[in-house]
Amino acid sequence: QTEAPSALNFAATDIPPVALNDAGLARIRDAFASAAGRAGRLGLDAIQVHCAHGYLLHEFLSPLSNMRTDRYGGSLENRMRSPLEVFAAVREAFPADRPVTARLSGTDWVEGGWDIEQTIAFSRQLEARGCAALHISSGGLDPRQQIPVGPSYQVPLARAVRGAVGI
Repeated sequence: QTEAPSALNFAATDIPPVALNDAGLARIRDAFASAAGRAGRLGLDAIQVHCAHGYLLHEFLSPLSNMRTDRYGGSLENRMRSPLEVFAAVREAFPADRPVTARLSGTDWVEGGWDIEQTIAFSRQLEARGCAALHISSGGLDPRQQIPVGPSYQVPLARAVRGAVGI
Protein backbone atom coordinates (compact mmCIF):
# COMPACT_ATOMS: atom_id res chain seq x y z
CA GLN A 1 0.00 0.00 0.00
CA THR A 2 1.44 3.35 -1.01
CA GLU A 3 1.52 6.34 1.32
CA ALA A 4 1.20 10.04 0.55
CA PRO A 5 0.36 13.38 2.13
CA SER A 6 -3.29 12.89 1.13
CA ALA A 7 -5.38 9.94 -0.01
CA LEU A 8 -5.53 11.08 -3.65
CA ASN A 9 -4.97 8.64 -6.49
CA PHE A 10 -2.92 9.63 -9.54
CA ALA A 11 -5.37 8.11 -12.02
CA ALA A 12 -9.02 7.14 -11.58
CA THR A 13 -8.16 3.44 -11.81
CA ASP A 14 -5.42 3.60 -9.14
CA ILE A 15 -5.91 2.50 -5.55
CA PRO A 16 -5.61 5.66 -3.45
CA PRO A 17 -2.61 5.90 -1.12
CA VAL A 18 -2.97 6.08 2.64
CA ALA A 19 -2.48 9.59 4.06
CA LEU A 20 0.51 9.62 6.40
CA ASN A 21 -0.11 10.47 10.05
CA ASP A 22 2.47 12.04 12.40
CA ALA A 23 3.98 8.64 13.25
CA GLY A 24 4.27 7.82 9.55
CA LEU A 25 5.94 11.15 8.83
CA ALA A 26 8.48 10.52 11.59
CA ARG A 27 9.10 7.00 10.26
CA ILE A 28 9.73 8.35 6.74
CA ARG A 29 12.04 11.14 8.01
CA ASP A 30 14.01 8.66 10.13
CA ALA A 31 14.27 6.20 7.23
CA PHE A 32 15.77 8.92 5.00
CA ALA A 33 18.25 9.83 7.76
CA SER A 34 19.15 6.18 8.32
CA ALA A 35 19.81 5.72 4.60
CA ALA A 36 22.00 8.86 4.60
CA GLY A 37 23.98 7.50 7.53
CA ARG A 38 24.54 4.20 5.72
CA ALA A 39 25.59 6.07 2.57
CA GLY A 40 28.14 8.00 4.62
CA ARG A 41 29.54 4.84 6.21
CA LEU A 42 29.81 3.26 2.76
CA GLY A 43 31.96 6.20 1.66
CA LEU A 44 29.68 7.77 -0.93
CA ASP A 45 31.01 11.17 -1.96
CA ALA A 46 27.61 12.91 -2.11
CA ILE A 47 23.90 12.18 -1.91
CA GLN A 48 20.76 13.78 -3.31
CA VAL A 49 17.33 14.14 -1.72
CA HIS A 50 14.71 13.61 -4.43
CA CYS A 51 11.87 16.15 -4.17
CA ALA A 52 10.66 15.98 -7.79
CA HIS A 53 8.57 14.09 -10.35
CA GLY A 54 5.62 13.30 -8.10
CA TYR A 55 7.59 11.28 -5.59
CA LEU A 56 6.64 11.57 -1.92
CA LEU A 57 8.46 14.78 -0.98
CA HIS A 58 7.20 16.54 -4.12
CA GLU A 59 3.67 15.42 -3.21
CA PHE A 60 3.99 17.31 0.08
CA LEU A 61 5.13 20.45 -1.76
CA SER A 62 2.43 20.63 -4.42
CA PRO A 63 -0.99 22.07 -3.62
CA LEU A 64 -2.40 19.60 -6.18
CA SER A 65 -1.46 16.53 -4.14
CA ASN A 66 -1.32 17.92 -0.61
CA MET A 67 -4.84 18.47 0.72
CA ARG A 68 -3.88 18.26 4.38
CA THR A 69 -5.42 20.64 6.91
CA ASP A 70 -2.76 20.15 9.61
CA ARG A 71 0.68 21.73 10.01
CA TYR A 72 1.88 19.83 6.90
CA GLY A 73 -0.70 21.23 4.50
CA GLY A 74 -2.29 24.42 3.26
CA SER A 75 0.21 27.28 3.21
CA LEU A 76 3.53 27.07 1.40
CA GLU A 77 5.33 27.13 4.75
CA ASN A 78 3.32 24.12 5.92
CA ARG A 79 3.69 22.19 2.64
CA MET A 80 7.47 22.65 2.81
CA ARG A 81 7.64 21.43 6.42
CA SER A 82 7.98 17.65 5.86
CA PRO A 83 10.47 17.89 2.96
CA LEU A 84 12.56 20.37 4.99
CA GLU A 85 12.46 18.09 8.04
CA VAL A 86 13.62 15.21 5.85
CA PHE A 87 16.40 17.30 4.31
CA ALA A 88 17.62 18.52 7.71
CA ALA A 89 17.68 14.95 9.07
CA VAL A 90 19.60 13.73 6.00
CA ARG A 91 22.09 16.62 6.21
CA GLU A 92 22.68 15.84 9.89
CA ALA A 93 23.14 12.10 9.26
CA PHE A 94 25.56 12.45 6.32
CA PRO A 95 29.19 13.46 6.98
CA ALA A 96 29.48 17.25 7.20
CA ASP A 97 32.47 17.35 4.84
CA ARG A 98 30.44 15.78 1.99
CA PRO A 99 27.65 17.46 0.01
CA VAL A 100 23.94 16.80 0.20
CA THR A 101 22.03 18.08 -2.82
CA ALA A 102 18.35 18.16 -3.79
CA ARG A 103 16.41 17.48 -6.97
CA LEU A 104 13.32 19.65 -7.43
CA SER A 105 10.52 19.98 -9.92
CA GLY A 106 10.49 23.63 -10.94
CA THR A 107 6.82 23.38 -11.90
CA ASP A 108 4.01 20.84 -12.10
CA TRP A 109 3.01 22.28 -15.51
CA VAL A 110 -0.58 22.43 -14.19
CA GLU A 111 -2.50 25.62 -13.32
CA GLY A 112 -2.71 26.03 -9.55
CA GLY A 113 0.11 23.58 -8.89
CA TRP A 114 3.72 23.84 -7.77
CA ASP A 115 5.43 26.65 -9.69
CA ILE A 116 8.76 28.41 -10.03
CA GLU A 117 8.03 31.01 -7.33
CA GLN A 118 7.39 28.24 -4.80
CA THR A 119 10.48 26.39 -6.04
CA ILE A 120 12.58 29.48 -5.39
CA ALA A 121 11.15 29.84 -1.87
CA PHE A 122 11.88 26.16 -1.17
CA SER A 123 15.37 26.48 -2.68
CA ARG A 124 16.18 29.33 -0.31
CA GLN A 125 15.08 27.21 2.64
CA LEU A 126 17.22 24.30 1.45
CA GLU A 127 20.21 26.61 1.02
CA ALA A 128 19.75 27.85 4.60
CA ARG A 129 19.86 24.22 5.80
CA GLY A 130 23.15 23.40 4.09
CA CYS A 131 22.09 22.16 0.66
CA ALA A 132 25.17 22.13 -1.57
CA ALA A 133 23.51 22.14 -5.00
CA LEU A 134 20.15 21.90 -6.70
CA HIS A 135 19.09 19.88 -9.72
CA ILE A 136 16.04 21.52 -11.32
CA SER A 137 13.72 19.33 -13.34
CA SER A 138 9.93 19.46 -13.73
CA GLY A 139 6.62 17.65 -13.95
CA GLY A 140 5.63 14.13 -13.06
CA LEU A 141 3.00 14.88 -10.42
CA ASP A 142 -0.29 15.20 -12.28
CA PRO A 143 -1.71 13.51 -15.40
CA ARG A 144 -3.05 16.91 -16.57
CA GLN A 145 0.49 18.27 -17.01
CA GLN A 146 1.21 20.01 -20.29
CA ILE A 147 4.99 19.89 -20.68
CA PRO A 148 6.42 21.95 -23.56
CA VAL A 149 9.14 19.40 -24.32
CA GLY A 150 11.85 20.72 -26.59
CA PRO A 151 15.52 21.63 -26.52
CA SER A 152 16.44 23.33 -23.25
CA TYR A 153 12.81 23.60 -22.08
CA GLN A 154 13.84 23.30 -18.42
CA VAL A 155 16.71 25.79 -18.61
CA PRO A 156 14.54 28.83 -17.73
CA LEU A 157 13.46 27.06 -14.52
CA ALA A 158 17.05 26.31 -13.53
CA ARG A 159 18.13 29.83 -14.47
CA ALA A 160 15.42 31.37 -12.24
CA VAL A 161 16.49 29.28 -9.26
CA ARG A 162 20.17 29.95 -9.91
CA GLY A 163 19.49 33.66 -9.89
CA ALA A 164 17.76 33.44 -6.51
CA VAL A 165 20.22 31.33 -4.50
CA GLY A 166 23.97 31.27 -4.01
CA ILE A 167 24.44 27.51 -4.42
